[in-house]
Amino acid sequence: MGQAYFISGIDTDAGKSYVTGYIASRLMKEGKSVATQKFIQTGNIGFSEDIDLHRKIMGIGPLPEDIDHTTAPIIFSYPASAQLAARMDERDIDLNIIDRSTEILCSRYDIVLVEGAGGLMVPITDDFFTIDYVESRKLPIILVTNGVLGSINHTILSLEAIKSRGIRLAAVIYNEHFDTDRIISADSQAFLRRYVSRNFPDTCFATIPTLD
Repeated sequence: MGQAYFISGIDTDAGKSYVTGYIASRLMKEGKSVATQKFIQTGNIGFSEDIDLHRKIMGIGPLPEDIDHTTAPIIFSYPASAQLAARMDERDIDLNIIDRSTEILCSRYDIVLVEGAGGLMVPITDDFFTIDYVESRKLPIILVTNGVLGSINHTILSLEAIKSRGIRLAAVIYNEHFDTDRIISADSQAFLRRYVSRNFPDTCFATIPTLD
């Protein structure tokens, strides 16, 4: 069986999709078989734009599991949080469907990267959040951050939530795509690297450059 990782961001525009595709492409170059999965897709009908972006960055066409929606088992049309998108489409969110999809992918691939929807505290229902899903499924987290103003605050809050739940933090990935100020970027990276080193000594901190 392969290993699944949950990729979350400090907010909805942290660059999760780009980072997910980038990590997948690097793992493939190392000889790993990799599949990406979208936890819950909103704002689409019949397809997942995030899965499409993953494949583009990975440099491959659709996987067989993309065609039968294993990699994006729940898609809502309204571009909002999962609980609101489900309500707008008058549908329930069946987490068992997501679980089965992940299990299928793990049976076929070495690594499965499950991209979340927004940040860790995005609600799935009124009393069940994305972080609850990650904790209950015992999935290690890869957290995506960046150098946008306010990102240090959002990152530390996310890391504190991860620590309080006892979730394994596999990596913190700094996405350079949003960098517009070299001073802020350098300081943000250095500060977060020090924080992760002190508080999560077994966690990898890496920087991903903008895709050419």
